[in-house]
Amino acid sequence: MFYQDDPKKCTAAKMVKFGLAQNIAKIGNNGLVLDPFSKKTLLPKDRFLVNAIVGIDCSWNLVNQAFSKKFNGIKRKLPPLLAGNPVNYSKLNKLTTAEALSASLIILGYEDQGLELLDKFKWGHTFYELNQNLFEEYSKLENEEQIELILKDYGLA
Repeated sequence: MFYQDDPKKCTAAKMVKFGLAQNIAKIGNNGLVLDPFSKKTLLPKDRFLVNAIVGIDCSWNLVNQAFSKKFNGIKRKLPPLLAGNPVNYSKLNKLTTAEALSASLIILGYEDQGLELLDKFKWGHTFYELNQNLFEEYSKLENEEQIELILKDYGLA
């Protein structure tokens, strides 16, 4: 965690507090790093490449600075999703760390674990409800080209 946001609103700190995540100093080569600048999008088949999912907790205002650092691991960006958190409600791709980790779990086929993360936040169900149909579509993706078709169907492209 970079400790750049209001500690009372930090979803990563809350996940660590409840034992749902760990604050780590080093990322292994088989860790899936959620990177909004990655050239590759997270697909369900990535499930077999990773042994951990890593969310880089930083402020959206300082995201360029945070991701200018070199991280080990397998880098993937999430397909477009709507934020459910009160700060960035319904903004495309302005997710909290908890939303990003939950979304990655759901897309990779670990829906129960993804929903368990969201249960710790008052607005967690909102994030899931806003994106439920997209999650269903994204969990069937075979390649990145299919994302554009899905976004057109939902009026997001």
